[in-house]
Amino acid sequence: MSDIFEINAQPRSDTGKGASRRLRHADLVPGIIYGARKDPEMISLGHSDLLLHLDNEAFYSHVLTVKVGKKSQKVILKDIQRHPAKPCVQHVDFQRVSAKEKLKTRVPLHFTSEAAAPGVKIGGVVSHHIADVEVSCLPKDLPEFIAVDMSAMEMGDTVLMSGIILPKGVEIPILAQGEEYDLPVVSVHTGHATDEDEEEGEGEAEEGGEAPAAVSEE
Repeated sequence: MSDIFEINAQPRSDTGKGASRRLRHADLVPGIIYGARKDPEMISLGHSDLLLHLDNEAFYSHVLTVKVGKKSQKVILKDIQRHPAKPCVQHVDFQRVSAKEKLKTRVPLHFTSEAAAPGVKIGGVVSHHIADVEVSCLPKDLPEFIAVDMSAMEMGDTVLMSGIILPKGVEIPILAQGEEYDLPVVSVHTGHATDEDEEEGEGEAEEGGEAPAAVSEE
């Protein structure tokens, strides 16, 4: 994976709520870089530049370059704290990566050939059960996304996590914990009750009399 994201940051020494508030008032975001058997490093970075990066899906699953002064470090984004009501970032965490050590991070799933699926062509409804998955791999093997091919899915088919075709060098570590962790990823199913189900429902309504009127919760 090529490096396409470079972030300029500054070191910071002040900590605490007051210091973080002052940074935000100056359009800066407090952050931290940790990991790779090194001491944590407190940083601040431009809020406007960070928001531009966050608009790109690849930013969340890419090896990033953070420049603090003249020193550059390879990192991945690990956590973002956003304001609950305003479109602003309050804190950001980066984890250092080593070219020789596997990392764990979440990668988005892209569902391809959905319209071509036989089950969809005959009226099936698609349910996406998960939007991303945690993977383990070396930094050089980290994919921007993982494609889930739906072109052969029939009505009633479900793709499980173990059915995802992974790029070379990439693993899904949770699968090693047992079959109960092999969760559904996407399925194609009927989107309405069958005629038989509707007839049974009508019969139950006749036996039970008129259905009670709906009660408003307002």
